[in-house]
Amino acid sequence: MHIHILGICGTFMGGIALLARELGHTVTGSDANVYPPMSTQQEEQGIALSEGYDPSPLEPVPDLSRGNPAVEHVLNRGIPYISGPQWLGEQFLQGRWVLACAGTHGKTTTSSMLAWILEHLGYEPGFLIGGIPGNFGLSARGGGGRFFVIEADEYDTAFFDKRSKFVHYRPQTAVLNNLEFDHADIFPDLAAIQRQFHHLVRTVPGIGRVIVPEGDAALAEVLAQGCWSEQVQVGEAGTDADWQADALAPDFSRFRVSHNGESAELSWTLTGRHNMFNALAAVSAAQHVGIRLADALAALAQFEGVKRRMELRGTPRGIAVYDDFAHHPTAIASTLYGLRKKVGDARVIAVIEPRSNTMRLGQHRAALAPACVEADEVLWFSPAGLGWSLDDVIEQSPVPATVFDSVEAIVRRLRDSARSGDHVVIMSNGGFGGIHQKLLDALAN
Repeated sequence: MHIHILGICGTFMGGIALLARELGHTVTGSDANVYPPMSTQQEEQGIALSEGYDPSPLEPVPDLSRGNPAVEHVLNRGIPYISGPQWLGEQFLQGRWVLACAGTHGKTTTSSMLAWILEHLGYEPGFLIGGIPGNFGLSARGGGGRFFVIEADEYDTAFFDKRSKFVHYRPQTAVLNNLEFDHADIFPDLAAIQRQFHHLVRTVPGIGRVIVPEGDAALAEVLAQGCWSEQVQVGEAGTDADWQADALAPDFSRFRVSHNGESAELSWTLTGRHNMFNALAAVSAAQHVGIRLADALAALAQFEGVKRRMELRGTPRGIAVYDDFAHHPTAIASTLYGLRKKVGDARVIAVIEPRSNTMRLGQHRAALAPACVEADEVLWFSPAGLGWSLDDVIEQSPVPATVFDSVEAIVRRLRDSARSGDHVVIMSNGGFGGIHQKLLDALAN
């Protein structure tokens, strides 16, 4: 069977492509934004990519198709189509114990941690993750076991199905990491997102588990609408949370996890308070399928992180260059705080592209300047079509900040001003014009 996927370099649809190929289908795809690591993954797996949305790749007509900008051709020709989430639910998730990780932040990392815990302990899980976990080198696989871990995205399903993707997954274990307003291009307000999260909660069976952070008011409102499964809270030591984490290092690279009188410690290469709580949620989810706390933490001690999540790309001239996916003020602040605790007084330079649809609409611009307080300097990139000026962000910035309108100008600035011992964090949810490699090359020459 020939399946053509429109938007194949998106993190979700890229995973769908791998799963379809694993089932033996011929898979091709189109996307307007082709950049690593998802484009590289598809090419390595032998999946043919077409840049742009020219309908010619749909000839000869594939057996299944999922559309976006090329949807008019699909509809006009009467080509059969199905959404990626529905296809996944029907082809891979039926009859399996699904562990879904949802929330505004941390979905990719938490699901990667959970998949690795299961893998390390011999469960051979299937998974579909919106990134590439270092321990696997792939964003998706069918797996040979009973369990399937999925990053449960609240973005809408398809052009013809405006429900959130995760309503198709029917998890038995659901992690709800946190909840803030995001995706302003499809949700008018937080209440609309909460409604979708409650749809997800309604699909968790009575024998299932819903894991939430202690003290998250938005999620508390979701659960107050009704929850028919076991509720488990995760939080800091000294709270009423069922699972508690106690930081043992300023950068959160070492911490203790406690649950029901049992405790164990973890030392790992990751940093940041957010990652400590991602781990806490993953360990609680793993315990739901029968994995002991000490065994879960032993697995996480060997967790290699996720590409584009504070991924160290290189250290030319002693300058550390990181690639990070942060594209929301909360994520930016948390990432910079974790790095600051790790590097102490070393200079931290943040390079940020406000690229997401929510950013382009200006929904979070008032929170951008204070989110960067832990940096020593911020270089902002103003992408085409931003729709608003970064001038107010510069004026309100608690640290020196500059706006650039070209990637090359940022690279030149860093080439001339960065010095050994600096940490440069590049933040964007897109390819950012290949700035990572351009900077590495410039610093090396």
